[in-house]
Amino acid sequence: MIRVEIPGNLRTLAGVRGEVQLDVAAPVTVRSVLDALEAAYPVLRGTIRHHDTKKRRDFMRFFACARDLSLESPDVPLPEAVAKGAEPLLVVGAIAGG
Repeated sequence: MIRVEIPGNLRTLAGVRGEVQLDVAAPVTVRSVLDALEAAYPVLRGTIRHHDTKKRRDFMRFFACARDLSLESPDVPLPEAVAKGAEPLLVVGAIAGG
């Protein structure tokens, strides 16, 4: 079971409270987790990554085990602690401004 923390606005949109738990087949990657998340919660399609290109939306960041994975390939296997459900994959909406 994979644990995923999503931003509060997306939890509200999906109608979930707290973290989301998903069954994801190996290899566990950002892509496979997001595919499973969007399959379980279709309302989230296009909110974390673009509909057509499946690329990460600007200002969306991915973290696992205190590492920023946002700029890595979405097909790189996630850390073992995430793949085993000991640690969550964090999806964070970044903030910018001046």
